[in-house]
Amino acid sequence: MPTPARYDFASDNTAGICPEAWAALEEANQEAEISYGADRWTKRLSQQVREIFENDCESYLVFNGTAANSLGLAQLCRPFESVICHEQAHIQTDECGAPEFFAGGAKLLTVAGSNGKIDLEAAAAVLGQHLDVHSTRVRALSVTQAAEAGTIYSPDELRTIAEFTRKHSLRFQMDGARFANAVASLGCVPREITRDLGLDLLSFGGTKNGLAAGDLVVFFNRELAREFDYRVKQAGQLASKSRFLAAPWSALLANDLWLKNARHANTMAALLEEKLRALDLADLAFPREANALFVRWPNELVERMHLAGWRFANFFQPGIYRLMCSWATTQAEIEAFVEDLRA
Repeated sequence: MPTPARYDFASDNTAGICPEAWAALEEANQEAEISYGADRWTKRLSQQVREIFENDCESYLVFNGTAANSLGLAQLCRPFESVICHEQAHIQTDECGAPEFFAGGAKLLTVAGSNGKIDLEAAAAVLGQHLDVHSTRVRALSVTQAAEAGTIYSPDELRTIAEFTRKHSLRFQMDGARFANAVASLGCVPREITRDLGLDLLSFGGTKNGLAAGDLVVFFNRELAREFDYRVKQAGQLASKSRFLAAPWSALLANDLWLKNARHANTMAALLEEKLRALDLADLAFPREANALFVRWPNELVERMHLAGWRFANFFQPGIYRLMCSWATTQAEIEAFVEDLRA
């Protein structure tokens, strides 16, 4: 009989809904409510977002991170413009051309950089290749926080990037699918790595932090949000029963639950790293700074772990595997995983 598959460390997407979000869904389901974002939960959520970022920002609910990134970038770019991003950025590798599609043809221009972070010298070189009507006009720069390599941009790194975008008249967008994990790791307040630096737009992820669905598009530059509601509707991202996206989000933001969940995921990843080091199996491809570990393991070991039921994916290049912890990861799960490694 085959060993049952276990997805505990395959992704933070494999975790369920956190209890508080589940309870909020049940509460929102008790009676009839006005639809299309006019409900009290969506209004409450908008105010909570403003309080968290200490800014009169505009926020919009969409169903997932691909929509948040793609529609946000489409709002910043015309079809003959382009966006600089890291070569491993999710918008480049994992969104099926959605940013280009929703922007009507705007291009993604990729640059390298160690540990999943943009190299600004490489970005400057790209700008130098786009000088006239024969190439796209570079309009925006996108960073991922935490990065696809599980690393985190420090406030100083983001400040330098923000200065670069201002110097070159670029819009500044952040893919924050794991923004909560970055804030928890840095121990900063959210505005320090967003609106204080001049960030224009944030894709604020909740799915990986305990929700079933729904990410936020947050505009710190309110002028850029003009008529974004029409873009959301046209893309099929306006939920008719919006309260079922907003209510769990509102619960996540209440009493800093979003940070509590992220801190737990980060702490479990640190514990997993500690356990792997004790087995001399913590050959990390990138520094562990949030809730992900990228380990170099031999094929034989990986095959044996797969036979034991554990599922995790190869990332970036052969021999590198990603292990993710989530809000729901337990010490017992880590012990079970490590015991099978030891065996």
